[in-house]
Amino acid sequence: MNILGIETSCDETSAAVLHDGRVRSNIVSSQRCHSAFGGVVPELASREHERLIVSITDSAVTEANITKIELDVIAATAGPGLIGAVMVGLCFAQGMAYALEIPFVPVNHIEAHIFSPFINEGDSHHAPEGSFVSLTVSGGHTLLSVVDQDLSYEVIGRTLDDAAGEAFDKTGKMLGLPYPAGPVIDKLAEKGDPAFHKFPRALTSQSQTSKSYIDNFDFSFSGLKTSVLTWLQKQTPEFIELHLSDIAASIQWAIVSVLVEKTMLAARSRGIKSVSIAGGVSANSALRKAMKEECDNNGVTLHIPGTVYSTDNAAMIATLAGVKLSRGMKAERLYNIAPYASFAAGARKA
Repeated sequence: MNILGIETSCDETSAAVLHDGRVRSNIVSSQRCHSAFGGVVPELASREHERLIVSITDSAVTEANITKIELDVIAATAGPGLIGAVMVGLCFAQGMAYALEIPFVPVNHIEAHIFSPFINEGDSHHAPEGSFVSLTVSGGHTLLSVVDQDLSYEVIGRTLDDAAGEAFDKTGKMLGLPYPAGPVIDKLAEKGDPAFHKFPRALTSQSQTSKSYIDNFDFSFSGLKTSVLTWLQKQTPEFIELHLSDIAASIQWAIVSVLVEKTMLAARSRGIKSVSIAGGVSANSALRKAMKEECDNNGVTLHIPGTVYSTDNAAMIATLAGVKLSRGMKAERLYNIAPYASFAAGARKA
């Protein structure tokens, strides 16, 4: 079976082809037009998707060494995401499926991230035996989920305000770093001291005197942003420049330590010995290292996607469609699927 996946939820235009469960191509074009604005501009994102979608799709099909008439199924992100951006890929994919007279499968972007760690394990239909805890972290979402063997999942924790990726980008902006700031902070932090300054960690054992945090799997990063801003305003530009790597490392650790603590807390409380991390922030080197150390120390198996599958990509869209079809989902020729912007609006059993 050849499945074409299309992803346009934010600022990556991507198309991928899956052949019998294995990735044959995965083309990703990241938009650079937003850097001057310090964040993604929705209208610009939609225009870039419109400009690139045809050529990116053609490239994915060509690289997979097939023709469009050899496609069996087309899948695309239906949400969540920037509604205009989602509409570009969704409408294009449904129109293409209609023209080729083949089934169309709508995919939830966050669900696709949840299963992305298993793309690069050879067989994309492979998942851990039993349940696993999934940490999904990106610029728009920070979620903790328990995923069962039947691929259904329960979201047990989410951010109450800002996502982890957003915290990286906004604190990076305070430091005068280019957008997106997450990778820049990661690079600077390699030479910095994470103990240079202790920024707050909301809803964790370090921030609460009671034990109520044990049953709380939610996240909050707005207080960290405020704390960083307040602290930076008290420093001189010379001091900030001199200690930029140390500040970056301190901010990074304030975010990473919370993500690791909450994930391991969820695994212990549910008696689960398998953990995965996915989403753009899963590419962060400090998060990967800290989570690996904690999992090794607690006898927990860790699953992490390859870096190319950490950020938004169409391979994960095609993969989840393939997983659903292999688990009994009926492929239908429906071409009237509407986009949705929020995770809550589109969340369902995978």
